[in-house]
Amino acid sequence: MTLPLKQVRNHFQQINKPLVLLALLTPFTTYLVMQFVQGCSIFDFSLLAIVGNSLCIGVVFFALFALIGNVFISSLLCHLLFGIFGAANYFVSIFRGTPVLPWDFTALQTAAAVAGSYDLIPTWRMVFVIAILLAMGFWVYKKRPASLLHFMSWKFRLGSLAICVCLYSVVAFSSLLSSPTFKPDVWNQTQSYKQGGAVAVFLRNLEFLQVEEPTSPSLEELDQHLSALPISEQTQQTPNIIAIMNESWADFEEFGNLSLNKSVNSYISSLPNSIWGHCYTSVFGAGTSTSEFEFLTGNSMAFLSSGSIPYQQYITRPSSSIVSTMKANGYRTVAIHPGEETSWQRNIAYPLLGFDAFKSQETLDVPIEMEREYISDATSFQQIIWEFENKAPNEKLFVFNVTIQSHGGYTDKTYPAEVTLTDAPGQFPKAEQYLTLASKTDQAFPLLVDYFSQQEEPTIILMFGDHQPSLEQEFLDKAYGVTQDKMTMEQYMDKYRTPFVIWANYPLPDSSIPDTSLNFLSQYLLRYSGLPQSTFDQYLWELHKTMPAMTFVGYTDAQGNAYSHLETNEFTPLIQEYRALQYNNLFGKSNRQGQWFAPLALP
Repeated sequence: MTLPLKQVRNHFQQINKPLVLLALLTPFTTYLVMQFVQGCSIFDFSLLAIVGNSLCIGVVFFALFALIGNVFISSLLCHLLFGIFGAANYFVSIFRGTPVLPWDFTALQTAAAVAGSYDLIPTWRMVFVIAILLAMGFWVYKKRPASLLHFMSWKFRLGSLAICVCLYSVVAFSSLLSSPTFKPDVWNQTQSYKQGGAVAVFLRNLEFLQVEEPTSPSLEELDQHLSALPISEQTQQTPNIIAIMNESWADFEEFGNLSLNKSVNSYISSLPNSIWGHCYTSVFGAGTSTSEFEFLTGNSMAFLSSGSIPYQQYITRPSSSIVSTMKANGYRTVAIHPGEETSWQRNIAYPLLGFDAFKSQETLDVPIEMEREYISDATSFQQIIWEFENKAPNEKLFVFNVTIQSHGGYTDKTYPAEVTLTDAPGQFPKAEQYLTLASKTDQAFPLLVDYFSQQEEPTIILMFGDHQPSLEQEFLDKAYGVTQDKMTMEQYMDKYRTPFVIWANYPLPDSSIPDTSLNFLSQYLLRYSGLPQSTFDQYLWELHKTMPAMTFVGYTDAQGNAYSHLETNEFTPLIQEYRALQYNNLFGKSNRQGQWFAPLALP
């Protein structure tokens, strides 16, 4: 039955219009606060971005209102929650180069474990927003205006819930978020969050939780190509093998733009019977497990989602790796990481990759020395020696050591800087602290060289950096010799460049290794160790001759020219082939071609 017009008018007159206005404006103002806190300017906003994000935020706001029943408190909480999200995007982008992504929530324990080592200093934008929210709360507390403190009846709360459901339907089931405005730029997520809005682009990233299956080439075409690969030569050397992924190990000196009071890699870079070179990674500032994944498996992050965490998303069953190759050839395989056992879920991923044992900070067998709040590289290297001394006679040993000494952030004011910039001493305290830690690595490495030089059993050692550290941007500009906004593609890839060294207590090939990437670097270790390569390994070896480096950021050709993945060129078919092969390896399920990835054993 229809209400008389007078009753309808009286009903609406009872509604507090300021509260209605506050409710309608909250999703919009919350969006502005969130974007403002993460460093956006008003010129980053488009009308569609405002509408799309406001609708997404509206779902949360009206759900809060339905739960709490008070418009003002719900509005305040909404601004606070999304303001924190904006601040998190700002800090995470600074530390690792990408904002908060959906799969980050599977790594909250790891993030919490290292958060204390970073300086989370609020920006003036954050302080401004906090001050406004506190002032609003204080004003309401003092004035106690009945209109703002009034708790609505269940009818209004049910109405709010109905609005919440309607907005959710628009967001989830309409084509609104499929607009190009909200499409994530997987190679620059931070810019996507600024232009498309953090909430909407975050939600669009959910589609990358599933990796899209490539349509070509077919399995038959791949098999035909793999069958034509040349067979690799093998030897009976089978040395003990030590691979060290050194935390944040970089070579800023190679660019020739820094003046330091002492070199930080002087020992390692000039080591006799060694090969010194550089490789490219797929992450900057953070994402250690990503580099582990590329090195151990030969897979590339180029074909996976930006900021994804392979150990938690893709290594969910026994997976082929250089570790499984070692096991197939009779090696005992040990992983060492002097950090928390559960970081990046290594305790789950390592057994699936083929490791027999995993030593973490809780289970080290040697006395522990600290550099700042982290276990030193010297301790890591002593643990490697312990593993060698306690292995069974005639047992071959493979050790994979992920160090932690040089982990960011570099803000311990009690830690003395032994390495300084002679032309700007004290100007970049984070950089000088990092360089001091890198120097400690150079001083610790002789522990391994001196020890294994005296051993009769052949042993080969590879050490490489997982990514460059997150330091003052002005220092990085100085080191690279160019600001980021003026970088060429080759210079941009320099941000993802780290050193490596290969040393053995037996003669190594008298040659250098061209700049490569982590997914290819492990192939050199297999070759120099005389171990057989799987079909997939042979494929990677042949591919790297044409494209020596392949990362999430880009790739290089044999002449050292760098290319973006956004380009289409003569390398595109090779990239598509690699992508299809990797997809079958990681996600093939019933049609996975196990014979391509199965490890081979020496006769």
